[in-house]
Amino acid sequence: MDDCSQMQNKTASCSSEEVSSIEWESIKMTEQEEDLIHRMYRLVGNRWDLIAGRIPGRKAEEIERFWTMRDIIKNLQREEISIKLAETS
Repeated sequence: MDDCSQMQNKTASCSSEEVSSIEWESIKMTEQEEDLIHRMYRLVGNRWDLIAGRIPGRKAEEIERFWTMRDIIKNLQREEISIKLAETS
């Protein structure tokens, strides 16, 4: 294998591990969409294709990213509250 091919393989493997900034952007949903996602998740779990099929114009990837980011944000908020409570006591 020549040097160029080796470099391309290294670059390809590195870029596949990187997380794009798009993946970390939160998805804006209407209140009705959020409500439907919550209700559907309770019924069918993480079957994002099925949930997205009920929301016109939304893709399964958007629904999953919304759900994931929602959990991340909630966890961060809980940690901040815990830290503030620990500092005051």
